Amino acid sequence: MEHIPFQARKEYHKSPFGALQRGTELTLRVVVPRAWGCSAARVLFGRDGEELSPYPMLWERMEGENEEWWCVSLGGEKPTGLYRYRFECDLAQGPWSIGAGEGARGVWGGEDCFPLTIYDEEYQAPEWLLGGVIYQIFPDRFCASGKQKQGVPRDRLLRGDWGGEPLAEPIRTGEEQPESYDFFGGDLAGITKKLPYLHSLGVSCVYLNPIFEANSNHRYDTADYSKIDSLLGTEEDFRTLCERAREQGIAVVLDGVFSHTGADSVYFNRSGRYGAGGAYRDVNSPYRGWYKFGDYPHGYRSWWGVDILPELREEERTYIDFIAGEEGIARKWLRLGASGWRLDVADELPDCFLDSFAAAVKREKPDCYLLGEVWEDASDKISYGQRRRYLQGKQLDSVMNYPLARAILAFALGEEGCAERLAECYESLCEHYPPRALNLAMNHIGTHDTIRALSLLGGAELDGRRAMPLTREQRRLALTRLKTAAVLQYCLPGLPCVYYGDEAGLEGGLDPFNRGCFPWGEEDAELTEHYRALGKMRREHRELFASAPCGILQACGGKICFERRGKTELMRVSVTTGSEPSYEITFTPKGDDGNEGA
Repeated sequence: MEHIPFQARKEYHKSPFGALQRGTELTLRVVVPRAWGCSAARVLFGRDGEELSPYPMLWERMEGENEEWWCVSLGGEKPTGLYRYRFECDLAQGPWSIGAGEGARGVWGGEDCFPLTIYDEEYQAPEWLLGGVIYQIFPDRFCASGKQKQGVPRDRLLRGDWGGEPLAEPIRTGEEQPESYDFFGGDLAGITKKLPYLHSLGVSCVYLNPIFEANSNHRYDTADYSKIDSLLGTEEDFRTLCERAREQGIAVVLDGVFSHTGADSVYFNRSGRYGAGGAYRDVNSPYRGWYKFGDYPHGYRSWWGVDILPELREEERTYIDFIAGEEGIARKWLRLGASGWRLDVADELPDCFLDSFAAAVKREKPDCYLLGEVWEDASDKISYGQRRRYLQGKQLDSVMNYPLARAILAFALGEEGCAERLAECYESLCEHYPPRALNLAMNHIGTHDTIRALSLLGGAELDGRRAMPLTREQRRLALTRLKTAAVLQYCLPGLPCVYYGDEAGLEGGLDPFNRGCFPWGEEDAELTEHYRALGKMRREHRELFASAPCGILQACGGKICFERRGKTELMRVSVTTGSEPSYEITFTPKGDDGNEGA
């Protein structure tokens, strides 16, 4: 049976399109050939993991002489959650099911279900960031102000060669001794100094990798959540950064690492840096219950087996209160000027923690931006043995858009079927995510966790974790590919995120070689200007980029074309991959009737 009876991405078959706001009626419609003698139809509908319940569909009408329409409307009283549905039809030859196939199309005889996200009718997300641009900064490597630091630990390896190659591995002198990392001296005052540069790129939000006291240069091994790391500056430096950024129309979002701390921390204190206290050294420590000890004190559970990162019991009430209480860490830094949080490994944080954290930051700042690190489609992610509810309301505003990042990079590389895969990825996210979550997703193509985009797009060879420098021809092609990838980042729904230095032409391999120093004075001027132009475009057409729907017009043969229809203008984008990538962006005013102007 080649007839397609249902297409979940067409409002004719499913209305409204995409995720469903709780309280909204859902209409589903299947089309059956008249000659097949359909006498009854029903939708089997239910919450994920529960038995599907049948709802009868009504014969609606004939379309011409060959089609019968069967329709059902479901009330909006369903609670939030992930739901599943498929159809059954009683045909002359017997009962037949309609299940989900590729591209959200119905397949006769299929048993797979279509997904449906129902999200809270009170789901709100920050308006101030819609249509904006995010810029990610690894603080130690962006800009060094030269300001003298106080209280820097003696075991820090301070580099004097800004732009030198980062150490491949930290130095470790003993089993329980902290590792010694190299630092280039980037700081908060340096970021403040470069705010005019960020403004020139059209940046509206700076996302900072961790800034709290820690032993490493990446600072994902938090030593004290309540203090700025001494090499980055002081609490006053942070206040100043936030105030000066606000004057430039730029918000500051912090990185929250709450699934683990550092072993060398005030809470765990394995090396004794913080005296006699800490969970590792004091059996009566108030922090002992935060950690997962077996054979105390040496036998403890650590994040992904990395012994310098002891895991936390995120469901422990005293820990939740410490982070998300009235005077907790989350609210402290919002009061000092931050506008949001990015939650590291959000899929490793239990619902009880996420619920408390989200409630705390929204009470402190109702328009706080709360972003989660999730590498998959966040609408049906499973962790802790259950489906997660990140985007259903009262948890995350949105997530890092790794699925789209992979699809954009594959397109820029010209992989086989890349245009079709990019279109399918985008349309799938549109179908699964609440519209506001999609418009607030972080559309990155490189981060501190991935190979530099330019090295990837140039086909750089890896020597271990290092990326070999691109040849002149490789770099020429990589720069062109990066420009086309950036166009997709900036034009598709979501928030483009530039990883510091990508716009300047930085190359680099995997961690730590993707965390080189920003090449001040040696930037690729043409590439930087390309990013400036894209940022200016978004600023000038911010209303369109904030929420205008996007429709794919063509996706085949290494070419993708799409349009976004705002209230007053239409944008059309065409991007081609291959040996000579190219792109075209046009804006057309719309007439009073909503059609294109003359």
